[in-house]
Amino acid sequence: MRTASIALAAALLAAPAGAQGIDPAVAKRIDRILKATPLIDGHNDLPEQLRENYKLDVAGLASGGAARANPLMTDMARLRQGRVGAQFWSVYIDGTITGDEAIRDTIEQIDTVHRLVRAYPNDLAFASTADDIVRIHKSGKVASLIGIEGGRQIGGSLAALRLFYDAGARYMTLTHNQTTEWADSATDQPKWNGLSPFGREVVAEMNRLGMLVDLSHVSPDVMRQAIGLSKAPVIFSHSSAAGVVGHPRNVPDDVLRLLPANGGVVMVNWVPGFISQPVWTWTADRAGEEARLKAIHRSSQAAVDAGLKAWDAAHPRPATGVREVADHIEHVVRVAGYDHVGIGADLDGIPYTPTGLEGVETYPLLFAELIRRGWSDANLAKLAGGNILRALRGAEATARSMKDIPPSMATLEVKPAAQ
Repeated sequence: MRTASIALAAALLAAPAGAQGIDPAVAKRIDRILKATPLIDGHNDLPEQLRENYKLDVAGLASGGAARANPLMTDMARLRQGRVGAQFWSVYIDGTITGDEAIRDTIEQIDTVHRLVRAYPNDLAFASTADDIVRIHKSGKVASLIGIEGGRQIGGSLAALRLFYDAGARYMTLTHNQTTEWADSATDQPKWNGLSPFGREVVAEMNRLGMLVDLSHVSPDVMRQAIGLSKAPVIFSHSSAAGVVGHPRNVPDDVLRLLPANGGVVMVNWVPGFISQPVWTWTADRAGEEARLKAIHRSSQAAVDAGLKAWDAAHPRPATGVREVADHIEHVVRVAGYDHVGIGADLDGIPYTPTGLEGVETYPLLFAELIRRGWSDANLAKLAGGNILRALRGAEATARSMKDIPPSMATLEVKPAAQ
């Protein structure tokens, strides 16, 4: 699935640090910025890849992730080459899983992150606070945090939410691709016109804990309501700009305009279908062709696969690259300002990336492109990690201000099954 990245990754690893086709003076400037400010990525799905392809085994990630049978976009050597200072590791499960099973599967994913950090003590260190991130970055390691990617993962239980926080989760995405029992997804039929009463309780409890409210994947109504409700800055851990590409996973301009008052941050995503209109259209056309083939060849998956292979040959996927990512970053800046943008690449959570951004080693290429566009060191530092550090500190300050408020005992009302 990711074999296209193998040759590039090997070449980058063989090259001197900072090479990557970047002018040496620009590379030195990038190194200086990222030495002073940790580069913090909001979303990496390595734990899910380890679950799907490697039975949750964290071994063998010192280097060479791209050369595996199921290539990975992440390993320790490439994290260092990419100047990564901190990573929110996504603990994702399929959004159709509910109840106690969702809680159990999430616990297994959280355990994977803890085992990953323990397995590479010279490269990773667990972080719980913004100050931890700064301290760990100065020590030369990658600060590791946890993000829960989907509200169903708490199984409708605020007790589970609290225990996930105690286990290290510092954000939760309120939905994934499915509308939940208490919040509408951007990619599913709405049920609540935003948040249900229990959904509002979830936002309030996350504020009380100091857990960032992540609005990637949610409907625009949930975005607006959560921003209005939250006493702390919100984040979009891996979303791009709807003003550039109107994909439902992207953030509309009217929501971007709400961020300065809230202090929130959009961490721009690298998914080609989110950042490129031609790729989004191609993806929809390909899905339509797959549905047509399945209707014709109902008893033969081989015929469907052969038909799709022929369609792909006749309809190559449109190209994307670092410029499309930079375009989304600059749109967020134009609408919300330099204080409200970050990076949430979604590496190891996507089947392919923009050309040139195939793994965690490639972040300097994005910074080089923005330098070419005239960005200042101060604004590059905000993008790299300054903005998300400020948002996390805001969540921590909100929790301190709410320390005398007791835990919410709200429960999700579950309707009995029809008799």
